[in-house]
Amino acid sequence: MLTDPDEDGLLDVLIVGAGLSGIGAAAILQARCPGKRYAILEAREAIGGTWDLFRYPGIRSDSDMYTLGYGFKPWRDAKAIADGPSILHYIRETAREHGIGQHIRYGHKVVRADWSSEQACWTIHAVHAPGGETRTVRARFLYMCSGYYRYDHAYRPGFDGEDAYRGRIVQPQFWPRDLDYSGKRVVVVGSGATAVTLVPAMASQAAHVTMLQRSPTYVVARPSEYGFARRLQQRLPPKAAYWATRWRVILESMLLYRLARARPALARQRIVDMARHELEPGFDVATHFTPSYKVWDQRVCVVPDGDLFRAIRKGQASVVTDHIARFTERGLLLQSGRELEADVVVMATGLSLSILGGAAISVDGKPFAPNEAMSYKGMMLSDLPNCVMSFGYTNASWTLKADLTAEWVCRLLKHMDKKGQDVAVVRREPGVAPAPFLSFTSGYVQRAATLLPQQGSRRPWQVYQNYLQDMMTIRFGRIADGIIRFGSKGTAP
Repeated sequence: MLTDPDEDGLLDVLIVGAGLSGIGAAAILQARCPGKRYAILEAREAIGGTWDLFRYPGIRSDSDMYTLGYGFKPWRDAKAIADGPSILHYIRETAREHGIGQHIRYGHKVVRADWSSEQACWTIHAVHAPGGETRTVRARFLYMCSGYYRYDHAYRPGFDGEDAYRGRIVQPQFWPRDLDYSGKRVVVVGSGATAVTLVPAMASQAAHVTMLQRSPTYVVARPSEYGFARRLQQRLPPKAAYWATRWRVILESMLLYRLARARPALARQRIVDMARHELEPGFDVATHFTPSYKVWDQRVCVVPDGDLFRAIRKGQASVVTDHIARFTERGLLLQSGRELEADVVVMATGLSLSILGGAAISVDGKPFAPNEAMSYKGMMLSDLPNCVMSFGYTNASWTLKADLTAEWVCRLLKHMDKKGQDVAVVRREPGVAPAPFLSFTSGYVQRAATLLPQQGSRRPWQVYQNYLQDMMTIRFGRIADGIIRFGSKGTAP
């Protein structure tokens, strides 16, 4: 149900999405703005977002839980690289502890949001499953925590000969519950985080698993449990141990990232050498684990306790670097002429990105195009009033930025209340050169280049991939910085 709207049926805040970001946003909003009336619209029938949707074998985080976890709720499990069910339990436990469930409307997919300057509010249109009727909600502030990819569609390239293939083709995002791959030959197409998770997870039951990649990815083995975290837990109270561990991981990650960007050749060699050390002598690391791009031009894949390398050493898995020419009856014909026989082909070929949940947005009756807007501190979009989007880091845990964003939303709301203001909007400044929102060269980012907003050439329009820098500007920077324009109902800021 919608909880405590005012007499006009108007909410103070509408959060879209009940995943990791949305539940964290609600908890922070309740704690810092306890008088605000809010609700959450969730398209699916369950809390958890990604961690409830993805059910493929081995699903886990590719970030440590000391930073992927919330700042306000310590991660108490021993494993730093956690499995999907554990993360889902953590999110649901957070919602339960904060009484967030009563604020969630399940099965409500937001398809349109219309802003009215005259009324200083949003009218949100959501399709309610299973009947498909459209319902409307009005809110003063729209907070998009719907993630960055489409739940109903993954990136799936097509290949010649698929109709002739006698095996089964599956996608990780829509993993079939009835799939039995025991004793089967499996080919996983892809080399990203999903692929390096699937291969070792399936290798223990399959006859053999082959990771077929067009080009290599940087893969780093990390312990699933951090020894220093365990020692801190033995010596400090739980919250203090969590914060000490969290900050050590943050600072260490930032240092390694800066070193990698400052000395790319050294970073590249170090990661390749680490992979070589994990594999048998004579393994062709140059072909299969030496990317052509610089470290952090794409996200680095983490394998807990080196499970991918272990599966390769044991002969349960192998890596083939080649391109698919077409499917055959028995498997895949590669451009090299080699045929990979497979009973199951898993297309771990990536995500389809979406911005603002894919909803159609209008401002005073005019369509709003996110790709023509400029991002303010990676949170607001130019000319889009009373709307914030939660978008995490590409070189660190998503939740670090999501937590900062939620805190800033509360600061903004308090500032507006204090000044008696109804509307907050950012306007593009002249002379600020546009740049891509994300600097990644990953395929899913490049495919979405025409969907994503822009960032600018100087602050506060730049999207920093730096937690400390963001913390200073978002947590401690002035709200009324001259860029955000404020106004009252019926007027344009």
